[in-house]
Amino acid sequence: MIKSSLTDRIGRMAGTSGPERVLIAASFVNRVGNGLFNAASALYFTSAVGLPAVQVGAALTIAGVIGLGAGIPGGHLADRRGARTIMMLALAVQAVSMAALVLVESWAALTVIATVDQIAAAAGGAAWGALVVRVGTDRPALFRAKLRTFVNLGVILGTVGAGLALAADTRGAYVTLILGNAASFALCALLLLLLPRYPVLAAPPRQHRRAAFRDRPFLTFTALYGAMGLQYPVVSLLLPIWISEHTEAPRWTVAGLFAVNGTFCALLQTRIGSRIETPLDGGGAFRTAGLLFLVSCPLMALAAYPPVWVAAGLVLAAVFVHSLAEVFESSAAFALGFGLAPDHAQGQYQGVLGLGFSAGQALAPGILTTVVLGLGTAGWLLLAVFFAALGAVGPSLARWGLRTRPQPGC
Repeated sequence: MIKSSLTDRIGRMAGTSGPERVLIAASFVNRVGNGLFNAASALYFTSAVGLPAVQVGAALTIAGVIGLGAGIPGGHLADRRGARTIMMLALAVQAVSMAALVLVESWAALTVIATVDQIAAAAGGAAWGALVVRVGTDRPALFRAKLRTFVNLGVILGTVGAGLALAADTRGAYVTLILGNAASFALCALLLLLLPRYPVLAAPPRQHRRAAFRDRPFLTFTALYGAMGLQYPVVSLLLPIWISEHTEAPRWTVAGLFAVNGTFCALLQTRIGSRIETPLDGGGAFRTAGLLFLVSCPLMALAAYPPVWVAAGLVLAAVFVHSLAEVFESSAAFALGFGLAPDHAQGQYQGVLGLGFSAGQALAPGILTTVVLGLGTAGWLLLAVFFAALGAVGPSLARWGLRTRPQPGC
């Protein structure tokens, strides 16, 4: 009886329809694989393969830059040929390219294979966005929140598995992680076969082929979203360096902050995200996120001054507030990114949005390590004000976007 009740509860958490559960399961499997690979990939190429760290960084940077432009044509293909088909093709390419990484012995091979992977990832990401819209039709905000919850759980589970390989520190352990990620891409593609074939939606007459590039409110949001995306490397890159170089907090705090961030995001995403449905809701959530970052960044800066245990407490409190802000920010991105895009062009619009976000992530490490760390406490305060200013634009941007949407019957 208890087992049946628990199963039913998990089933309700994982979606209210068959397609929803399929997409959530596929995304969960994929993110477990990502967690396995991302946490240990750099060490594999430097320690097991023997490539210099600067070559690994250069190869991944080149791959990322080239891959940036693939999301838009990939999204357009998803709109015209079907999001499920394009996403499955992209996953198949990623499965092959990921498995091929175990054969890498040179910088050139790593660059080529990583570039193929990044092109497929960008195209697949745009198709995934279009597919999310088609699957989550009844209560889209609730579905997207549940989807992100399981995505977070998948990354956490994969990261735990990666930790075991890192502890072993053998080539065989790293190869197992890479092949595990390749298998996750293949399994994700197979799961998508369980989804129905959603018909392609016809574009309205005289609709411009690159409508997203003429949509000024959406392009403005894309720029804001890319800039607000600097918040992600704050926890993964900036704060660990700050803790190790400027605070008396113990080193285990670095591991603790990842656990706190992932756990709170997973626990809060459905509760908060399910209430942020419309673009207007998204505009308000974007502003709330900025205000919460305005609190979390100074808390991180203050950790450099008090005694060790107070510093550790400040860091954990800051990460909690930051995690809460991240949930509001991601929910706002869903509501505005999907809500302002026309149904027939979701793939194209998600490709544009993904390009903006990826560009922000590419610039983030340099900005955060030079400006924020270079200025110290003043840099943290400047970052806090920057996030708050971005968030403040959210409500007016949402109203602007809704005013410029085509009205029914027009």
